[in-house]
Amino acid sequence: MRSLPARRTAAVALTAAAAVVALAGPAFAHVTVNPGSAEQGGYTAVDFRVPNESDSAGTVKLELNLPLDHPLASVRTQPLPGWTAVVEKSKLDKPIKVHGNDVNEAVSKITWTADAGVKIAPGQFQEFRVSLGPLPTDADSLVFKALQSYENGDIVRWIDEAKDGQPEPAKPAPVLKLTKAASSDGHGVTASATPSAGATAGAHGDAAAHGTASGDDGASDSTARTLGVVGIVVGVIGTAVGVLGLRRRSSGPAS
Repeated sequence: MRSLPARRTAAVALTAAAAVVALAGPAFAHVTVNPGSAEQGGYTAVDFRVPNESDSAGTVKLELNLPLDHPLASVRTQPLPGWTAVVEKSKLDKPIKVHGNDVNEAVSKITWTADAGVKIAPGQFQEFRVSLGPLPTDADSLVFKALQSYENGDIVRWIDEAKDGQPEPAKPAPVLKLTKAASSDGHGVTASATPSAGATAGAHGDAAAHGTASGDDGASDSTARTLGVVGIVVGVIGTAVGVLGLRRRSSGPAS
């Protein structure tokens, strides 16, 4: 039978491990854009991944604000059963040139609203797919500020921008990183991502085929954090086992 100190040590180890996992869990539950990167000047299709963080209420609406400092001429949503998407456009202060055409307005906001009886339930997540392009050639990232609404009236604002050298904010906005194109036609647009003239006013129908995303930063970040948590838990349990061994050795009969 285990001694009282041994049982206490084991209980402390298990409690510490559970606490580490519990504290680390919420860090995974950010609204993210996946894949997390794409080539400048090209077209891509991305998923805005929305986890439900509440234990008692479901998510029923997502508002996604697109950057107008680097407007995107071509934006299209993919139909999602049970959700209605509304796309809003804003007039640009200064027209942008896209494949030789003047574009005077761009999509500034997309709102997905759940149909009656539909929601992202506790413990679940949903992905909202969007095609985008052409991506700017004069920026290294695009920030999409998002508002997540719950059926109980709560709203979580994923709008904080991360700054170099500082800890990640509590409610970070989804960020799409932009990388230099591997090959281009000399105008900052990948050779395979040239839409028809009429597509610039709406969305590029083949954005998914022309997508140039090169990785899933959100998934990589979550994996790294998960490994870190596992390492801490293993360390705590290993320490507890070592203490138990020493106690047993010291309390055993003398040879």
